[in-house]
Amino acid sequence: MATRADAPPAVTPTGPAGPPRTLLVGLSLGYFMVLLDMTVVSVALPAIAEHLDVGLSGLQWVTNGYTVTFAALLLTAGWLADRFGGRRVFLCGLVAFGVLSGVSALATTLPALVALRLALGAAGALLLPSSLAVITNAYADPAARARAVGAWAAITGAALAAGPVVGGVLTGTVGWRAIFLINVPLAAAGLLITARQAPETARKPRGGLDLTGQTSAVVALAALVYALIEGPDAGWGSAPVLAAAALAVLAAAVFAAAELRAGDAAMVPLRMFRSPGFPSAVGAGLLANFGLSGLLFVLSLFFQDSRGYSPAVAGLVFLPLTLPTAFNPVYTGRLVGRIGPRGPATLGFVLMGAGALVQAPFTGDSAAALAATVLGLLAFGFGVSFALPALVAGMAGTVPAELAGIGAGVLNSARQVGASLGVAVLGIVLGLSPTSAAGTRWALVAAGTALLLGAVTAATGLRAKAPASSSGAAAKP
Repeated sequence: MATRADAPPAVTPTGPAGPPRTLLVGLSLGYFMVLLDMTVVSVALPAIAEHLDVGLSGLQWVTNGYTVTFAALLLTAGWLADRFGGRRVFLCGLVAFGVLSGVSALATTLPALVALRLALGAAGALLLPSSLAVITNAYADPAARARAVGAWAAITGAALAAGPVVGGVLTGTVGWRAIFLINVPLAAAGLLITARQAPETARKPRGGLDLTGQTSAVVALAALVYALIEGPDAGWGSAPVLAAAALAVLAAAVFAAAELRAGDAAMVPLRMFRSPGFPSAVGAGLLANFGLSGLLFVLSLFFQDSRGYSPAVAGLVFLPLTLPTAFNPVYTGRLVGRIGPRGPATLGFVLMGAGALVQAPFTGDSAAALAATVLGLLAFGFGVSFALPALVAGMAGTVPAELAGIGAGVLNSARQVGASLGVAVLGIVLGLSPTSAAGTRWALVAAGTALLLGAVTAATGLRAKAPASSSGAAAKP
Protein backbone atom coordinates (compact mmCIF):
# COMPACT_ATOMS: atom_id res chain seq x y z
CA MET A 1 0.00 0.00 0.00
CA ALA A 2 1.37 3.41 -0.92
CA THR A 3 2.23 5.68 1.95
CA ARG A 4 0.97 9.22 1.82
CA ALA A 5 3.74 11.81 1.84
CA ASP A 6 2.13 13.61 4.74
CA ALA A 7 1.76 10.48 6.85
CA PRO A 8 5.14 9.59 8.39
CA PRO A 9 5.90 5.88 7.95
CA ALA A 10 7.23 3.76 10.73
CA VAL A 11 10.98 3.80 10.97
CA THR A 12 12.49 0.55 9.79
CA PRO A 13 14.01 -1.29 12.77
CA THR A 14 17.71 -1.97 12.70
CA GLY A 15 17.70 -5.06 14.86
CA PRO A 16 18.30 -5.70 18.57
CA ALA A 17 22.05 -5.26 18.22
CA GLY A 18 21.61 -1.83 16.70
CA PRO A 19 22.55 -0.70 13.20
CA PRO A 20 25.22 -2.67 11.35
CA ARG A 21 28.63 -1.10 11.69
CA THR A 22 28.95 -0.85 7.95
CA LEU A 23 25.93 1.48 7.80
CA LEU A 24 27.94 4.32 9.29
CA VAL A 25 30.67 3.61 6.73
CA GLY A 26 28.18 3.91 3.89
CA LEU A 27 26.73 7.16 5.20
CA SER A 28 30.17 8.59 5.85
CA LEU A 29 31.30 7.78 2.32
CA GLY A 30 28.67 10.14 0.96
CA TYR A 31 29.74 12.92 3.28
CA PHE A 32 33.40 12.21 2.56
CA MET A 33 32.84 12.68 -1.19
CA VAL A 34 31.11 16.01 -0.63
CA LEU A 35 33.99 17.37 1.41
CA LEU A 36 36.72 15.79 -0.71
CA ASP A 37 35.33 17.47 -3.80
CA MET A 38 35.80 20.88 -2.20
CA THR A 39 39.57 20.52 -1.92
CA VAL A 40 40.63 17.81 -4.40
CA VAL A 41 40.09 20.16 -7.35
CA SER A 42 42.46 22.86 -6.08
CA VAL A 43 45.74 21.13 -6.95
CA ALA A 44 44.40 20.08 -10.38
CA LEU A 45 43.57 23.64 -11.47
CA PRO A 46 46.78 24.31 -13.48
CA ALA A 47 46.32 21.03 -15.37
CA ILE A 48 42.69 21.90 -16.11
CA ALA A 49 43.76 25.36 -17.29
CA GLU A 50 46.32 23.89 -19.66
CA HIS A 51 44.06 21.18 -21.07
CA LEU A 52 40.92 23.31 -21.53
CA ASP A 53 42.85 26.51 -22.33
CA VAL A 54 41.15 28.64 -19.68
CA GLY A 55 42.33 31.63 -17.71
CA LEU A 56 42.02 32.71 -14.10
CA SER A 57 38.30 33.51 -14.23
CA GLY A 58 37.57 30.09 -15.73
CA LEU A 59 39.41 28.38 -12.89
CA GLN A 60 37.45 30.43 -10.38
CA TRP A 61 34.24 29.14 -11.94
CA VAL A 62 35.47 25.54 -11.77
CA THR A 63 35.98 26.00 -8.03
CA ASN A 64 32.98 28.21 -7.28
CA GLY A 65 30.48 26.38 -9.46
CA TYR A 66 30.40 23.67 -6.79
CA THR A 67 30.29 25.87 -3.71
CA VAL A 68 27.65 28.30 -5.04
CA THR A 69 24.93 25.68 -5.46
CA PHE A 70 26.08 23.73 -2.41
CA ALA A 71 25.79 26.79 -0.21
CA ALA A 72 22.51 28.00 -1.67
CA LEU A 73 20.68 24.66 -1.57
CA LEU A 74 21.77 23.22 1.79
CA LEU A 75 18.73 24.45 3.68
CA THR A 76 16.31 23.30 1.01
CA ALA A 77 18.01 19.89 1.06
CA GLY A 78 17.25 19.70 4.78
CA TRP A 79 13.59 20.49 4.04
CA LEU A 80 13.53 17.72 1.41
CA ALA A 81 15.06 15.21 3.85
CA ASP A 82 12.37 16.01 6.42
CA ARG A 83 9.55 16.02 3.90
CA PHE A 84 10.39 12.93 1.83
CA GLY A 85 12.64 10.95 4.18
CA GLY A 86 16.38 11.11 4.73
CA ARG A 87 17.06 7.67 3.27
CA ARG A 88 15.34 8.44 -0.01
CA VAL A 89 17.05 11.81 -0.40
CA PHE A 90 20.45 10.35 0.52
CA LEU A 91 20.17 7.56 -2.07
CA CYS A 92 19.10 10.04 -4.74
CA GLY A 93 22.03 12.28 -3.82
CA LEU A 94 24.48 9.37 -4.01
CA VAL A 95 23.30 8.31 -7.47
CA ALA A 96 23.37 11.89 -8.75
CA PHE A 97 26.82 12.58 -7.31
CA GLY A 98 28.33 9.41 -8.74
CA VAL A 99 26.84 9.87 -12.21
CA LEU A 100 27.69 13.58 -12.40
CA SER A 101 31.25 12.90 -11.25
CA GLY A 102 31.71 10.33 -14.00
CA VAL A 103 30.31 12.70 -16.62
CA SER A 104 32.54 15.52 -15.30
CA ALA A 105 35.57 13.43 -16.19
CA LEU A 106 34.41 13.52 -19.82
CA ALA A 107 34.02 17.31 -20.04
CA THR A 108 35.89 18.84 -22.97
CA THR A 109 34.92 22.51 -22.59
CA LEU A 110 34.86 24.98 -19.74
CA PRO A 111 31.08 25.69 -19.93
CA ALA A 112 30.34 21.97 -19.74
CA LEU A 113 32.64 21.47 -16.75
CA VAL A 114 31.22 24.49 -14.89
CA ALA A 115 27.64 23.32 -15.54
CA LEU A 116 28.53 19.91 -14.14
CA ARG A 117 30.19 21.51 -11.11
CA LEU A 118 26.99 23.45 -10.45
CA ALA A 119 25.00 20.21 -10.63
CA LEU A 120 27.51 18.42 -8.37
CA GLY A 121 27.05 21.13 -5.74
CA ALA A 122 23.30 20.51 -5.77
CA ALA A 123 23.83 16.75 -5.40
CA GLY A 124 26.29 17.34 -2.58
CA ALA A 125 23.76 19.51 -0.76
CA LEU A 126 21.33 16.56 -0.78
CA LEU A 127 23.86 14.28 0.92
CA LEU A 128 24.79 16.39 3.93
CA PRO A 129 21.53 16.81 5.91
CA SER A 130 20.03 13.50 4.74
CA SER A 131 22.99 11.45 6.02
CA LEU A 132 22.63 13.06 9.43
CA ALA A 133 18.88 12.40 9.39
CA VAL A 134 19.48 8.69 8.74
CA ILE A 135 22.01 8.50 11.57
CA THR A 136 19.57 10.20 13.94
CA ASN A 137 16.89 7.64 13.11
CA ALA A 138 19.16 4.58 13.02
CA TYR A 139 20.75 5.08 16.43
CA ALA A 140 18.04 5.11 19.07
CA ASP A 141 20.40 5.14 22.05
CA PRO A 142 21.55 8.74 22.72
CA ALA A 143 25.09 7.70 23.62
CA ALA A 144 25.44 5.53 20.52
CA ARG A 145 23.97 8.32 18.42
CA ALA A 146 26.47 10.83 19.80
CA ARG A 147 29.36 8.49 18.99
CA ALA A 148 28.01 7.90 15.48
CA VAL A 149 27.60 11.62 14.81
CA GLY A 150 31.10 12.24 16.16
CA ALA A 151 32.57 9.61 13.83
CA TRP A 152 30.55 10.99 10.90
CA ALA A 153 31.73 14.51 11.62
CA ALA A 154 35.34 13.51 12.19
CA ILE A 155 35.75 12.65 8.53
CA THR A 156 35.77 16.39 7.82
CA GLY A 157 39.40 16.42 8.85
CA ALA A 158 40.16 13.27 6.89
CA ALA A 159 38.58 14.68 3.73
CA LEU A 160 40.39 18.00 4.08
CA ALA A 161 43.68 16.22 4.70
CA ALA A 162 43.18 13.86 1.76
CA GLY A 163 41.94 16.41 -0.78
CA PRO A 164 45.13 18.21 -1.89
CA VAL A 165 47.28 15.08 -1.62
CA VAL A 166 44.84 12.84 -3.49
CA GLY A 167 44.27 15.56 -6.08
CA GLY A 168 47.99 16.03 -6.61
CA VAL A 169 48.80 12.33 -6.89
CA LEU A 170 45.91 11.58 -9.25
CA THR A 171 46.62 14.60 -11.43
CA GLY A 172 50.33 13.85 -11.63
CA THR A 173 49.97 10.13 -12.37
CA VAL A 174 46.66 9.67 -14.19
CA GLY A 175 45.50 13.14 -15.16
CA TRP A 176 43.06 15.73 -13.86
CA ARG A 177 39.99 13.76 -14.96
CA ALA A 178 40.80 11.15 -12.30
CA ILE A 179 39.86 13.58 -9.52
CA PHE A 180 36.24 13.18 -10.64
CA LEU A 181 36.39 9.47 -11.45
CA ILE A 182 37.45 8.65 -7.89
CA ASN A 183 33.96 9.58 -6.72
CA VAL A 184 32.31 6.88 -8.86
CA PRO A 185 33.46 3.83 -6.83
CA LEU A 186 32.95 5.73 -3.58
CA ALA A 187 29.36 6.52 -4.54
CA ALA A 188 28.77 2.94 -5.69
CA ALA A 189 30.07 1.52 -2.40
CA GLY A 190 27.99 3.95 -0.37
CA LEU A 191 24.90 3.12 -2.42
CA LEU A 192 25.40 -0.62 -2.05
CA ILE A 193 25.66 -0.35 1.73
CA THR A 194 22.96 2.19 2.48
CA ALA A 195 20.37 0.78 0.05
CA ARG A 196 20.52 -2.48 2.01
CA GLN A 197 21.06 -1.28 5.54
CA ALA A 198 19.79 2.28 5.98
CA PRO A 199 16.48 2.46 7.85
CA GLU A 200 13.61 4.46 6.47
CA THR A 201 13.29 7.77 8.28
CA ALA A 202 10.08 9.28 9.52
CA ARG A 203 8.72 11.97 7.23
CA LYS A 204 8.03 15.05 9.27
CA PRO A 205 5.06 17.25 8.43
CA ARG A 206 6.57 20.41 6.99
CA GLY A 207 5.09 23.54 5.52
CA GLY A 208 5.48 24.41 1.88
CA LEU A 209 8.90 25.04 0.46
CA ASP A 210 10.03 28.66 0.80
CA LEU A 211 10.38 28.97 -2.96
CA THR A 212 10.79 32.75 -2.97
CA GLY A 213 13.51 32.63 -0.35
CA GLN A 214 15.31 29.75 -2.06
CA THR A 215 15.21 31.26 -5.53
CA SER A 216 16.30 34.70 -4.39
CA ALA A 217 19.16 33.22 -2.37
CA VAL A 218 20.51 31.32 -5.39
CA VAL A 219 20.16 34.35 -7.65
CA ALA A 220 21.81 36.72 -5.15
CA LEU A 221 24.83 34.52 -4.56
CA ALA A 222 25.30 33.55 -8.20
CA ALA A 223 24.99 37.16 -9.41
CA LEU A 224 27.44 38.42 -6.80
CA VAL A 225 30.00 35.76 -7.64
CA TYR A 226 29.56 36.47 -11.36
CA ALA A 227 30.21 40.17 -10.85
CA LEU A 228 33.32 39.52 -8.76
CA ILE A 229 34.80 36.93 -11.13
CA GLU A 230 34.01 38.63 -14.43
CA GLY A 231 34.66 42.22 -13.28
CA PRO A 232 38.44 42.26 -13.81
CA ASP A 233 38.21 40.94 -17.40
CA ALA A 234 34.97 42.50 -18.61
CA GLY A 235 35.49 45.79 -16.76
CA TRP A 236 33.80 46.88 -13.57
CA GLY A 237 31.73 49.40 -15.49
CA SER A 238 30.61 46.98 -18.20
CA ALA A 239 26.91 46.36 -18.63
CA PRO A 240 26.94 42.63 -17.69
CA VAL A 241 28.91 43.23 -14.49
CA LEU A 242 26.78 46.20 -13.43
CA ALA A 243 23.61 44.24 -14.19
CA ALA A 244 24.86 41.29 -12.13
CA ALA A 245 25.72 43.55 -9.19
CA ALA A 246 22.28 45.20 -9.34
CA LEU A 247 20.60 41.79 -9.58
CA ALA A 248 22.53 40.58 -6.52
CA VAL A 249 21.35 43.58 -4.48
CA LEU A 250 17.75 43.19 -5.66
CA ALA A 251 17.69 39.44 -4.99
CA ALA A 252 19.17 39.96 -1.52
CA ALA A 253 16.43 42.48 -0.74
CA VAL A 254 13.76 40.05 -1.97
CA PHE A 255 15.28 37.31 0.18
CA ALA A 256 15.27 39.47 3.32
CA ALA A 257 11.66 40.57 2.71
CA ALA A 258 10.52 36.99 2.06
CA GLU A 259 12.16 35.63 5.21
CA LEU A 260 10.79 38.48 7.32
CA ARG A 261 7.27 37.91 6.01
CA ALA A 262 7.36 34.13 6.43
CA GLY A 263 8.37 34.18 10.10
CA ASP A 264 9.22 30.73 11.49
CA ALA A 265 8.07 29.11 8.22
CA ALA A 266 10.94 30.85 6.44
CA MET A 267 13.94 28.98 5.09
CA VAL A 268 16.03 31.09 7.50
CA PRO A 269 13.90 32.21 10.49
CA LEU A 270 15.27 35.64 11.26
CA ARG A 271 14.59 35.34 14.99
CA MET A 272 17.68 33.14 15.19
CA PHE A 273 19.77 36.23 14.60
CA ARG A 274 18.39 37.76 17.80
CA SER A 275 20.13 35.00 19.77
CA PRO A 276 23.33 36.39 21.35
CA GLY A 277 26.34 34.90 19.65
CA PHE A 278 24.58 33.42 16.63
CA PRO A 279 25.29 36.28 14.19
CA SER A 280 28.92 36.27 15.28
CA ALA A 281 29.23 32.51 14.73
CA VAL A 282 27.74 32.83 11.24
CA GLY A 283 29.91 35.83 10.32
CA ALA A 284 33.04 34.18 11.66
CA GLY A 285 32.20 30.98 9.77
CA LEU A 286 31.99 32.96 6.54
CA LEU A 287 35.38 34.56 7.21
CA ALA A 288 36.97 31.21 8.09
CA ASN A 289 36.11 29.64 4.76
CA PHE A 290 36.90 32.87 2.93
CA GLY A 291 40.48 32.48 4.13
CA LEU A 292 40.70 28.70 3.81
CA SER A 293 39.31 28.28 0.30
CA GLY A 294 40.96 31.45 -0.93
CA LEU A 295 44.35 30.33 0.37
CA LEU A 296 44.04 26.85 -1.19
CA PHE A 297 43.11 28.42 -4.52
CA VAL A 298 45.93 30.98 -4.52
CA LEU A 299 48.71 28.72 -3.26
CA SER A 300 47.78 25.81 -5.54
CA LEU A 301 48.35 28.05 -8.55
CA PHE A 302 51.45 29.65 -7.05
CA PHE A 303 53.19 26.39 -6.13
CA GLN A 304 52.84 25.00 -9.65
CA ASP A 305 53.00 28.09 -11.84
CA SER A 306 55.70 30.06 -9.98
CA ARG A 307 57.67 27.51 -8.00
CA GLY A 308 57.39 24.83 -10.65
CA TYR A 309 56.17 22.06 -8.34
CA SER A 310 54.52 19.04 -9.92
CA PRO A 311 50.89 18.40 -8.90
CA ALA A 312 51.98 15.58 -6.59
CA VAL A 313 54.61 17.73 -4.86
CA ALA A 314 52.17 20.64 -4.56
CA GLY A 315 49.69 18.33 -2.85
CA LEU A 316 52.33 17.11 -0.41
CA VAL A 317 53.37 20.69 0.42
CA PHE A 318 49.85 21.22 1.82
CA LEU A 319 50.30 18.43 4.40
CA PRO A 320 51.35 20.84 7.20
CA LEU A 321 47.96 22.52 6.76
CA THR A 322 45.82 19.43 6.37
CA LEU A 323 47.30 17.00 8.92
CA PRO A 324 46.30 18.99 12.05
CA THR A 325 42.69 18.94 10.84
CA ALA A 326 42.73 15.14 11.00
CA PHE A 327 43.45 14.87 14.74
CA ASN A 328 43.22 18.21 16.54
CA PRO A 329 39.38 18.69 16.36
CA VAL A 330 39.02 15.94 18.98
CA TYR A 331 41.12 17.97 21.41
CA THR A 332 39.26 21.12 20.42
CA GLY A 333 35.93 19.49 21.26
CA ARG A 334 37.16 18.67 24.76
CA LEU A 335 38.59 22.16 25.20
CA VAL A 336 35.33 23.79 24.14
CA GLY A 337 33.48 21.57 26.58
CA ARG A 338 35.64 22.94 29.41
CA ILE A 339 36.03 26.63 28.62
CA GLY A 340 33.47 27.42 25.93
CA PRO A 341 33.86 28.34 22.26
CA ARG A 342 35.18 31.91 22.48
CA GLY A 343 38.80 31.13 23.42
CA PRO A 344 39.41 28.25 20.97
CA ALA A 345 37.71 30.09 18.11
CA THR A 346 39.69 33.27 18.72
CA LEU A 347 42.95 31.33 18.98
CA GLY A 348 42.10 29.49 15.78
CA PHE A 349 41.50 32.69 13.82
CA VAL A 350 44.71 34.27 15.13
CA LEU A 351 46.68 31.20 14.04
CA MET A 352 45.01 31.18 10.63
CA GLY A 353 45.65 34.88 10.10
CA ALA A 354 49.26 34.59 11.24
CA GLY A 355 49.73 31.53 9.04
CA ALA A 356 48.68 33.48 5.97
CA LEU A 357 50.60 36.65 6.82
CA VAL A 358 53.89 34.93 7.66
CA GLN A 359 54.05 33.57 4.11
CA ALA A 360 53.36 36.89 2.39
CA PRO A 361 56.93 38.30 2.40
CA PHE A 362 58.39 35.00 1.13
CA THR A 363 57.11 34.40 -2.39
CA GLY A 364 60.43 33.37 -3.84
CA ASP A 365 61.92 29.88 -4.07
CA SER A 366 64.62 30.10 -1.40
CA ALA A 367 65.12 27.91 1.64
CA ALA A 368 63.71 30.71 3.81
CA ALA A 369 60.62 30.89 1.60
CA LEU A 370 60.06 27.14 1.90
CA ALA A 371 60.47 27.32 5.68
CA ALA A 372 57.96 30.18 5.84
CA THR A 373 55.52 28.14 3.75
CA VAL A 374 55.78 25.11 6.02
CA LEU A 375 55.52 27.19 9.20
CA GLY A 376 52.64 29.27 7.86
CA LEU A 377 50.65 26.26 6.64
CA LEU A 378 51.20 24.45 9.94
CA ALA A 379 49.87 27.43 11.91
CA PHE A 380 46.97 27.73 9.48
CA GLY A 381 46.10 24.04 9.86
CA PHE A 382 46.02 24.19 13.63
CA GLY A 383 43.97 27.38 13.37
CA VAL A 384 41.34 25.67 11.21
CA SER A 385 41.13 22.74 13.63
CA PHE A 386 40.56 25.12 16.56
CA ALA A 387 38.20 27.58 14.91
CA LEU A 388 35.68 25.49 12.99
CA PRO A 389 34.61 23.02 15.72
CA ALA A 390 34.40 25.91 18.20
CA LEU A 391 32.12 27.88 15.86
CA VAL A 392 29.73 24.93 15.57
CA ALA A 393 29.63 24.65 19.35
CA GLY A 394 29.10 28.39 19.63
CA MET A 395 26.16 28.17 17.26
CA ALA A 396 24.65 25.16 19.03
CA GLY A 397 24.75 26.93 22.36
CA THR A 398 22.83 30.00 21.17
CA VAL A 399 19.83 29.02 19.05
CA PRO A 400 16.64 27.49 20.49
CA ALA A 401 16.62 23.69 20.48
CA GLU A 402 13.87 23.51 17.87
CA LEU A 403 16.01 25.57 15.48
CA ALA A 404 19.30 23.74 16.05
CA GLY A 405 19.14 21.89 12.73
CA ILE A 406 18.34 25.05 10.79
CA GLY A 407 21.06 26.91 12.68
CA ALA A 408 23.62 24.31 11.66
CA GLY A 409 22.41 24.61 8.08
CA VAL A 410 22.76 28.40 8.16
CA LEU A 411 26.30 28.13 9.52
CA ASN A 412 27.29 25.61 6.86
CA SER A 413 25.72 27.75 4.15
CA ALA A 414 27.55 30.83 5.40
CA ARG A 415 30.83 28.94 5.33
CA GLN A 416 30.30 27.90 1.72
CA VAL A 417 29.30 31.44 0.77
CA GLY A 418 32.59 32.52 2.33
CA ALA A 419 34.42 29.89 0.28
CA SER A 420 32.91 31.24 -2.94
CA LEU A 421 33.74 34.82 -2.01
CA GLY A 422 37.29 33.89 -0.98
CA VAL A 423 38.07 32.39 -4.37
CA ALA A 424 36.37 35.28 -6.19
CA VAL A 425 37.94 38.13 -4.19
CA LEU A 426 41.45 36.71 -3.95
CA GLY A 427 41.22 35.89 -7.64
CA ILE A 428 40.64 39.59 -8.25
CA VAL A 429 43.80 40.36 -6.29
CA LEU A 430 45.76 37.90 -8.42
CA GLY A 431 44.35 39.31 -11.63
CA LEU A 432 45.17 42.92 -10.76
CA SER A 433 48.79 42.21 -9.81
CA PRO A 434 51.67 42.53 -12.31
CA THR A 435 53.28 39.19 -11.39
CA SER A 436 52.23 35.91 -9.83
CA ALA A 437 54.52 36.50 -6.84
CA ALA A 438 53.10 39.97 -6.20
CA GLY A 439 49.55 38.70 -6.58
CA THR A 440 50.17 35.84 -4.17
CA ARG A 441 51.75 38.22 -1.67
CA TRP A 442 48.79 40.60 -1.63
CA ALA A 443 46.27 37.78 -1.69
CA LEU A 444 47.87 36.32 1.44
CA VAL A 445 47.74 39.74 3.10
CA ALA A 446 44.05 40.07 2.21
CA ALA A 447 43.29 36.57 3.51
CA GLY A 448 45.25 37.16 6.71
CA THR A 449 43.46 40.47 7.34
CA ALA A 450 40.04 38.84 6.86
CA LEU A 451 40.98 36.07 9.29
CA LEU A 452 42.16 38.51 11.94
CA LEU A 453 38.80 40.25 11.53
CA GLY A 454 37.33 36.83 12.25
CA ALA A 455 39.36 36.71 15.47
CA VAL A 456 37.85 40.03 16.54
CA THR A 457 34.36 38.78 15.65
CA ALA A 458 34.84 35.59 17.68
CA ALA A 459 36.41 37.36 20.65
CA THR A 460 33.67 39.98 20.92
CA GLY A 461 30.61 38.00 19.80
CA LEU A 462 30.87 34.39 20.95
CA ARG A 463 29.98 33.26 24.43
CA ALA A 464 32.80 32.53 26.83
CA LYS A 465 30.78 29.96 28.79
CA ALA A 466 30.77 26.36 27.62
CA PRO A 467 27.34 25.44 26.19
CA ALA A 468 25.71 22.38 27.68
CA SER A 469 25.79 20.53 24.34
CA SER A 470 29.25 21.63 23.26
CA SER A 471 30.94 18.32 23.72
CA GLY A 472 28.78 16.75 21.10
CA ALA A 473 28.39 19.75 18.88
CA ALA A 474 32.01 20.61 18.80
CA ALA A 475 32.79 17.50 16.92
CA LYS A 476 30.72 18.59 13.99
CA PRO A 477 32.46 20.37 11.11
